[in-house]
Amino acid sequence: MSEKINIGLVGQGKVFLIAGGGKCYTDIAARFTSSERNAEEIISSDYNPNIVKAILDSGHLAATEFDMFIFGIEGYARVTEVQLVRKRLASYLIKSGRNEKGGKRSYDIVMPPKVMNCKELVIKDKNGNDMTLTDYLEYGKAFYDKGLELGLKEEELRYFKPQATEFKAIIAMNAHSLLDWFKIRTCLCAQTEIRDLANKMMKLCKKANPDLFQYAGPSCVALGYCPENSRMHEACKKAGKYKTKDEALKILGVPTNTDLPEAS
Repeated sequence: MSEKINIGLVGQGKVFLIAGGGKCYTDIAARFTSSERNAEEIISSDYNPNIVKAILDSGHLAATEFDMFIFGIEGYARVTEVQLVRKRLASYLIKSGRNEKGGKRSYDIVMPPKVMNCKELVIKDKNGNDMTLTDYLEYGKAFYDKGLELGLKEEELRYFKPQATEFKAIIAMNAHSLLDWFKIRTCLCAQTEIRDLANKMMKLCKKANPDLFQYAGPSCVALGYCPENSRMHEACKKAGKYKTKDEALKILGVPTNTDLPEAS
């Protein structure tokens, strides 16, 4: 068997803010749409947090697209990468798994703690011996290492790697995209690992530019109700802090989809 595999746990991923914050360009961009002053005067104006708040309150967030944030991330699984890149309005550079490294490439795995620590998660191999999850993961690495010895291409050997394989990336999003992304991915209904990533990114954003991200959070925080309706997370139902969208509409006397007659 090859060297032991490196296994990390969900929640241990690291996020770094590479760029963003400091000067707030949303303030400048907003002035361009309404001020009669020339560009030089607008650019040299003192920062006004009330303008940023007015933009956020209005819901017209085009000006927030002029503030960019760049993050470096590591210690997250490919499972989360697949969910991450569903956000189209972003740029990604993901560390290559294709380049030949001559066997020097790290073979790292990220697993949920509940799965990794489940003592009952044991199966029998063809000889009737107990096989644990760690054994399974290490066999995959052993096949990978053997392939390297045989001179097979690393870009083809990566097919042995599970979705739990770690990925590293640089991510760039503007503030509008981030605010939209945080609504979905910091929600308790989001998968555990991507919620961990989103919360760590949001924490960095709030620290870097508290005015711009003062309302950042799940949809219920931004909207005042839960748009998930029947899919509201059980913990939120028990807390009773927010109404569902349909419940809020009924209070306002607005018909919901459930009130509409069925099509004949």
